[in-house]
Amino acid sequence: MKHDVKRIVLGIQYDGSSWQGWQRQPHGITLQDTLEAALTKFTQKPVEVVCAGRTDSGVHAIEQIVHFDTDVKRELFSWVRGVNALMPSSIAVRWATEVPTEEEEFHARFSATARTYHYLIYNDAVRSPLWKGRAGWVFRPLQIDLMREAAQALIGTHDFSAFRASECQAQSPVRTMHSLEISQQNDLILLSFRANAFLHHMVRNIVGSLVQVGNANQPPAWIEKLLITRDRSLAAPTFAPDGLYLAKIDYDSRWDLPHISHAFPMFWNHDK
Repeated sequence: MKHDVKRIVLGIQYDGSSWQGWQRQPHGITLQDTLEAALTKFTQKPVEVVCAGRTDSGVHAIEQIVHFDTDVKRELFSWVRGVNALMPSSIAVRWATEVPTEEEEFHARFSATARTYHYLIYNDAVRSPLWKGRAGWVFRPLQIDLMREAAQALIGTHDFSAFRASECQAQSPVRTMHSLEISQQNDLILLSFRANAFLHHMVRNIVGSLVQVGNANQPPAWIEKLLITRDRSLAAPTFAPDGLYLAKIDYDSRWDLPHISHAFPMFWNHDK
C-alpha cells in the first residue's frame, strides 16, 4: 500500500427491505452500489469497498463492516456525517476508523474471526403489518423447547451441505457453529447464530428446518439426520429473508475497531 493511501473501515447499518442485496449489480440498486456512489461523490474519486459478508435481497444489517483505500484526508466524523448526507434513510454509516498499515493488512472479510446473525420470527395466528419485511411470520404456535433440543446437533464443526444453497460458491461446506441460542418474548422468537463463517442461505435454511421441528412436523433428531445425509433436498425450503439480520463481525482486538450493540431488538431481555 502506498504511504499516502489510508485504509478506512466503516460500520454500516441498513434496512434491506427495498434493496436487491449487497453485491454490486448492473441495475445499480444494491447496497454496495449506493454506498460506493456516496463515497465517490464525497471524495470526488472512484471508491470501491470490500464487505465482511454479502447479504441477499431483503436481508438487514445491524452492523456490516466494509473497508476501502483512499488518499483523501478527512476527519473520522466527516466520513460518517458527510457520507450519510448522500445516502437514503435506509442506509447509514454508524462509525468510521482508520486501521494501521501492518505486515498483515486488515481485510473486512478475511480478517474476520466469527460472524453473528439473528433471525426474528413473529409467531402469531394473524399477520402483523408492523413486522412486514422485518420478521419472518409463522402462524402456527412454535414449541421452542423442541427447537432448542434440535439446535444442539448444529453446534460444533460439521459439513452443512444439507443447509447449503445450490448456487453457493464456498470451496468447502464445513463450518464451525460456535453457538445457536433461541429465546422468546411474547409473540417474538429470536434465533442467534454465531459461527466462523456461513454458507449461502445457511441460516435461512436452518431456520426453515427448525420451524418444522417447532411445528412438530419433524422430531428434534431430524436435524442431526439432515447433517449426516448432507442432502439439501431432504431439508425444509429456504425461509423468508425478512427476519434475517447480519448482527456482528468479530475481529482480533489488535484492530481496535469501534462497534455497536448487536442486541436485537433494543428492548430484548436475553434472560427471558
